[in-house]
Amino acid sequence: MLDFLPAFPRSVLAFVVVLGVLVFVHELGHYLAARWRGVHVEAFSIGFGKALFSWTDRLGTVWMVAWVPLGGYVKLHGQERPEDVAPEARALWRQGQTFHEKSVLSRAIVVAAGPMANFLLAVVLFFALFASVGRPVTQPDIGEVMAGSAAAQAGLQVGDRVVGIGAVSITRFDELQRIVMASPGRKIVLHVVRAEQPRDIVVVPEEVVSPTGDKTGRLGIRGGKVTYEPVSLGEALLGGVSQTWDVSVQTLQGVWAMIAHSKGGDDLGGPLRIAQMSGQVATLGFSSMVSFIALLSVNLGLINLFPIPVLDGGHLMFFAAEAVRGKPLSHRAQDYGYRAGFALLVGLFVFATFNDLGYLGLFRWVAGLIG
Repeated sequence: MLDFLPAFPRSVLAFVVVLGVLVFVHELGHYLAARWRGVHVEAFSIGFGKALFSWTDRLGTVWMVAWVPLGGYVKLHGQERPEDVAPEARALWRQGQTFHEKSVLSRAIVVAAGPMANFLLAVVLFFALFASVGRPVTQPDIGEVMAGSAAAQAGLQVGDRVVGIGAVSITRFDELQRIVMASPGRKIVLHVVRAEQPRDIVVVPEEVVSPTGDKTGRLGIRGGKVTYEPVSLGEALLGGVSQTWDVSVQTLQGVWAMIAHSKGGDDLGGPLRIAQMSGQVATLGFSSMVSFIALLSVNLGLINLFPIPVLDGGHLMFFAAEAVRGKPLSHRAQDYGYRAGFALLVGLFVFATFNDLGYLGLFRWVAGLIG
């Protein structure tokens, strides 16, 4: 797709395109919900900083593209607290169209619409892929074996093809996953073909406790070759919804694993790693790029729903408290919440960037210079 470009400019361009699509859809969700609930939108910006170009529509909303493509925002009319605005500026507010005077439900709808738009985008993109290319089916070939895993200890190797488990025939990788997940800590016999020679391998899936307390099995392998099977439009739509749900669940499970310390935070990536992956995916074709955007869209929607002040989920948490109490939290409590949320996000950003630099090999390069 962009493989004619050198690696660095390709990554930058792909990152800008990917982030631009995700931010536009997210902010469009806020914008459309605000219009629906009668809130005037003062500005809709893709990017931060000085505007590269802008225009004003007939409703008075300024649309702009700014020169720092690392996000975006929708400026809602009267979003500030009245006591924080000078009387002369407050006198210019459009009565009945300010955000702060709307009901808790209306404000919650406007805030939640951004993440919901990201989930809807993922469903639409997955549906389009399934309808045009087909539903991806991972073959029961082993594409990767994790070091120290149950699979590694049993002697499974990359390239092995699992054709059966016990008396059950296996034709897809997800069939293998279902049986393994249902067999934590129990011996199972894998019928494997290696170098065209059949063999049986006994393995005991590792027992993993899910966030709900359920025990599941894990081998520590990843699937290999992916093929595509044609589906009807109805099946494609159901597949889009199902895929979005599956990605959401897997993402939350990964976050829980890091919180519970059962999994390290080395996999937590930031903008640098996303940029690099964007450049790599851009060379794999349009379908891979669309799938990548859908995956990131789900992640963006989930992250924004985390109950962290500053994020959409934090605002929803404050609205929920207001609905229960019958009045907003005190300004002091909200200010402390926003400060703590901002500090947490900065810490996560620094940690993710540190991981990115290590993943990209900067520290090995510096160590090589020193050594």
